[in-house]
Amino acid sequence: MLRLEQLNQFYGESHTLWDIDLQAARGKCTCLMGRNGVGKTTLLSCVMGLLPTASGRILLDDTDISRMPAERRAGLGVGYVPQGRQIFSLLTVRENLEIGLATGRVKKKQIPDIVFDLFPVLHEMLARRGGDLSGGQQQQLAIGRALVLDPTMLILDEPTEGIQPNIVHEIGEIINKLKNGLNMTILLVEQKLPFARAVADSFVILDRGRSVAQGEITELDDRLIKQYLTV
Repeated sequence: MLRLEQLNQFYGESHTLWDIDLQAARGKCTCLMGRNGVGKTTLLSCVMGLLPTASGRILLDDTDISRMPAERRAGLGVGYVPQGRQIFSLLTVRENLEIGLATGRVKKKQIPDIVFDLFPVLHEMLARRGGDLSGGQQQQLAIGRALVLDPTMLILDEPTEGIQPNIVHEIGEIINKLKNGLNMTILLVEQKLPFARAVADSFVILDRGRSVAQGEITELDDRLIKQYLTV
């Protein structure tokens, strides 16, 4: 579904991503892991077209999207939930969700039922401003907004950060429903090991901008955790 080949990226003179190879299989959850500052969010921003790449290729279903504008990538079915949620706090829940209607791969006139099936609390709060929601509800809104696009792939940047445990559990269930029930491809950045193990099928570890380990999630052993993930 998604494949990165020898991807390099720079911030000014700083070489931030080094020859990254990554593959996210269709209908599976791939977890991108690593300590803070190793390049995880930078990599997601490159995939979404929010940052330019210096070299290498980004392939979506064998289509090279490396130089494609961000809005066209969304139109190809890539939904993105950034770190910190970034909802529109002064807009209502309904208005936040409706923003995505015209930008998805299938143009819709109303919010798809799946959003409310997965997050019934959003239906109850359609008239409430986004900024008045709790952190967990805002995260649900951010994921719902991405699902309005009718994506075939969903990119989530630390969706459990600062979220109460019951909502973390809900988000895990949602990820499993999306990949198992809808065959959706998930690329996830996550720091919480128990959550990653519960939802991911495979992992990729970044360290100092390089991919240093990858494999099935069952292969994420104590040695790798101690070397690359513990603080």
